[in-house]
Amino acid sequence: MLERRRTSVPSLRLRGVVPRSRVGAGRRTLAGPTVAAGVIALAMVALSTSGPAAKPVAYAERALRSQTAVLTPGGTVSVGPATALERFVGTNVLLTEEGAATHQASVLLASAQRGWVAEGTVPGPARYEDMARQALLDLDTLLLDGGALLAAPIGAWRYTWPRDASFAAVALSRTGHPVQAADVLMFLAQVQEPDGTFQARYLPDGSGDVPDDRGTQLDGDGWFLWAAAEWYAQAPAGRAREATLAELLPALTGALDAIDAVTDPVTGLPDPSPDYWEVREDSVTLGSISALLLGVRSAQELAADVATSAPSSGTGASSWSRDMTRRGARLERLIDGAVQTAFAPDGYPRRAEGEERDAAVAFLLPPFADGSAEVAAAWEGAAVGMLRPAGGLAPGEGWKQDGISWTPQTALFALTAAASGDAVRAEEWLDWLDAHRTAAGSLPEKVLWDGRPAAVAPLAWTAALVLLALAELDDAAAQAAATSPFVVPALNGVRVAGAGAGVVRVAG
Repeated sequence: MLERRRTSVPSLRLRGVVPRSRVGAGRRTLAGPTVAAGVIALAMVALSTSGPAAKPVAYAERALRSQTAVLTPGGTVSVGPATALERFVGTNVLLTEEGAATHQASVLLASAQRGWVAEGTVPGPARYEDMARQALLDLDTLLLDGGALLAAPIGAWRYTWPRDASFAAVALSRTGHPVQAADVLMFLAQVQEPDGTFQARYLPDGSGDVPDDRGTQLDGDGWFLWAAAEWYAQAPAGRAREATLAELLPALTGALDAIDAVTDPVTGLPDPSPDYWEVREDSVTLGSISALLLGVRSAQELAADVATSAPSSGTGASSWSRDMTRRGARLERLIDGAVQTAFAPDGYPRRAEGEERDAAVAFLLPPFADGSAEVAAAWEGAAVGMLRPAGGLAPGEGWKQDGISWTPQTALFALTAAASGDAVRAEEWLDWLDAHRTAAGSLPEKVLWDGRPAAVAPLAWTAALVLLALAELDDAAAQAAATSPFVVPALNGVRVAGAGAGVVRVAG
């Protein structure tokens, strides 16, 4: 993350921990839906919890539709939950036998993916290395030619959500893969609407078409601006970065224009819009307004970084930076004022003058914002209200009581804790996520009341959030090592060496 450039609000403390400032071969297309079941049946082992032996009547039953995704020379393919799986070691590339028509292409693909991982870092403490490595492989597997990032590899998830894609771009930037992060940003710029807004999701073909009538989702502009600022801060300075920036400038300007257009110049409230709950809204939600607040702050941070390099960039970015800074500051005052007026008095609920909180309170804490004691208290309360039987979190306190934990919200709270300096709490959430992966090692979207993975895996948003949480733990360890003359923690970021062709077998 970029270091905050604004005056800090009162210190945030989660569990008494003081928050820290920040420390500084061919790809693929979308292939057929599922690897055919057969070969040897893969028995899915349900992860048991301390819950009751019989399913309570109110709890939902959801099937696991995919245990992971793999790469083949023909593209990205979903793997069903009962499918035997063999991959080249250290990769998500489906194993092929010598002599097979696609074997040589598969070997090259596996070598390329190992090399890609080795270019960056696998973040986090050593005990999370397998989860982190798999999350990286899954993001790489879900990233198609042209920068489209699939939310998941099957069914209604085989589209690109601007929110999920933005989080993936930040995770890729933080783990040493700025080229792929830029690809994601360029795809989003390509599909952005003429008025600067984003639809809820897009077809991954780059046409800008949508699969349904979910309509505009305003938080996409905030996430896009945030992702661009993070990418620019992490990417190596030079002509490649500035050339990409030059191509992104119209879309970045459009995103800020869109936020300006929907923000009431008196109240600072944006128009009502669906957020990560993805339901139609008649009033402003914390999920929307907090993302837009992050976006206008990120626009200023990006503008400051661009201004530093503008004299040598040749992009004409200097005047752009001044304009983004001026307008971003004005919008920040308006939107932040609306948060304090409409949401703060009631303890940061999901909707103004409401009572029930949701996971969006995390967007007002590090690494997204400086936070405050009041926001931290709301975060603590929301975590209790959203807790589900298996130990994860629901999207909000008012979410249906179906017993299902959602991994994106659980990983979001792990990220918030890690970025706030609460390593103990972060690792509790990360341990839970690690324990509820599929048999293939991927992070699912949901976990049932009794601990079984459900819905789809991998989920790109969860993978990105986990990587960001682990990167924050690394930053905290690095800062501790730099400031303490007595304790020097072991290096957490794991460099991945290239490996020879081999086989990793997932057995039931």
